[in-house]
Amino acid sequence: MNGGQADSNGAQLESDRRLLDLQRMRLFAAGLLVAMVALFIAASVYQAAWPWLTYVRAFAEASMVGACADWFAVVALFRHPFGIPIPHTAIIPRHKGRIAENFGKFISNNFLAPNEVAAKLESIDAADWAARWLTQPANARQIAARLRGAFPSLLELLSEDEVRSFSRRMIGSGIDSIAAAPLAARLLSVLVEHGHHETLFDIGIARAQLFIEEHKQNIRQRVAKNSVRWLPDWVDGKLTDSFLAELQSTLVAARAPDHPWRLEYRAAVHRLVVKLADDPDMLQHCEQIKAEVLDNAVVEGYLDWLSQEFESKVQAELAATDGILSSGLEHALIAFGNWLDNDTEIRAMINRWAQQLVFNAVVPNRVEIGAFVAEVVARWDTTTLVEKLELQVGKDLQYIRINGTLVGGMVGLAIHVAVRMLG
Repeated sequence: MNGGQADSNGAQLESDRRLLDLQRMRLFAAGLLVAMVALFIAASVYQAAWPWLTYVRAFAEASMVGACADWFAVVALFRHPFGIPIPHTAIIPRHKGRIAENFGKFISNNFLAPNEVAAKLESIDAADWAARWLTQPANARQIAARLRGAFPSLLELLSEDEVRSFSRRMIGSGIDSIAAAPLAARLLSVLVEHGHHETLFDIGIARAQLFIEEHKQNIRQRVAKNSVRWLPDWVDGKLTDSFLAELQSTLVAARAPDHPWRLEYRAAVHRLVVKLADDPDMLQHCEQIKAEVLDNAVVEGYLDWLSQEFESKVQAELAATDGILSSGLEHALIAFGNWLDNDTEIRAMINRWAQQLVFNAVVPNRVEIGAFVAEVVARWDTTTLVEKLELQVGKDLQYIRINGTLVGGMVGLAIHVAVRMLG
């Protein structure tokens, strides 16, 4: 909207400038005619006193004739001089239809001829222009804003259920497309590389110690309950306490970096990573587990909630002028422009596509384009047509009046001199 209004304002300013130039040249041409009239009158009055003024009078007289003749010729193109319907005047209004038809044919046969269009397209490096234009942050920001503004209209074409269903399918298919076992192997490898698996081992040891401490009394009771009847309770308690104390000592010792349990745990984690990454049976087993998880009703509900969150996030991003979407689009456009700017082969390919597209769209339809131009010109009312043509060529036509005034005077002067010499 703003771009169209700016173009309209620019066209109006250009039209006003042309009208001002036309009016200035009209005044100059009319002023020159008035000057010739005054010069003719002055030379006629004082010719008796100064005989040489006969040459000035002849120049001024011929200048007036030339000025009036060229004024008549210029005015006759656009209207009837003094409103009198003199034959062969108001040429353009009388032949508007023929002019429009010939103008359309002239454009289609000359400007839209295959050779002309092909030559012009070859000289245009559209990809280079687009690359340089897109690398300007202000331009990329403008395009990103236009794209972001188009997204709500596209979403309005779909119902809320369709959007959520699409979001859910996209999220579900995205999860389903990822192989579970290799992903788990990579994640576990990252944990091992940063030593987080050691932390998990220490947490397991700590939880085991805490469990033993919190359930010591319960363990005593269960041991006493399942012990032989003839064994005293205090003996069962002693045995149980000794066993638990030894177990706690073993767990404390397992915290050492070189403890056999820890070494075996490291080896087991390494074997699991290798198996997840390479074992086909493990891959198939993990895929079965993933399918069962995705089919679970709880996961179905979670995906529905996730799709709703995705939709709300998209709506919020579309409403934000400085959100992640706008910033991402802007950076993507700038990156695309830089890529075009640095890749000559891609630019050449895009130029070929653009040239072929324009050529195939314009050349086969040049007759229709010329007919469209003729129809537009024919629909203009006479006043509009005359005004548009006068604004385009009126200034140059006033030069014809000026030249006619001066050239006519010189020719008249030459004839007068020749007559005097022959006389």
